[in-house]
Amino acid sequence: MVEQAAHVHAGPPAGFYRRYGKRALDVTGALLGLALLAPLMAAVALLIRARMGRPVLFRQARPGLHGAPFTLIKFRTMHAALDAQGRPLSDADRLTPLGRRLRAWSLDELPELVNVVRGEMSLVGPRPLLMHYLPRYTPEQMRRHAVRPGITGWAQVHGRNSVSWEDRFARDVWYVDHLSPGLDMRILWQTVWMALRREGISAPGQATMEEFRGGDEHG
Repeated sequence: MVEQAAHVHAGPPAGFYRRYGKRALDVTGALLGLALLAPLMAAVALLIRARMGRPVLFRQARPGLHGAPFTLIKFRTMHAALDAQGRPLSDADRLTPLGRRLRAWSLDELPELVNVVRGEMSLVGPRPLLMHYLPRYTPEQMRRHAVRPGITGWAQVHGRNSVSWEDRFARDVWYVDHLSPGLDMRILWQTVWMALRREGISAPGQATMEEFRGGDEHG
């Protein structure tokens, strides 16, 4: 997994925005977001604590820039329920009513602003998925890790979780090749619009997004 991550394509040559401007936008935007949204985040945390108990936050290792792992922080939306064999139940069975509402409005993603401040994520970029997906990517799909993962991204404003994995990864790679300040601002604006409309929250017939199982898999 680490070996494959080391072979991530470096992406297009780094211009000023890729090298400096994007990070400046990330830090400024994330700090401003944390300051403005602090009351809302506190209210969400209290709701989770009252309805679901502890922990309030969900932490999980995810692949970041060049596939290097970091700890993603989100608000918890699921119970840690297990079946008779000790395996986690499906997302549909573990997702709580409160968690469903938080996901519908993308409020569960707000703690990721801390990941942005730390330099582990960007406001805009391919979503950080699961570590065990790394060996399943094609070399072309691995190029999505040539930039920091984002809270939102080009794939998220073009279907979010309702499109196939193949289309989603194609959009991630397209973003890597076309990254610009204008594109990032466009994605941020479209993200707000989609969150208000609550579009593409889950894949058809799924509570969230079905598992990715292979490089050229559809769906």
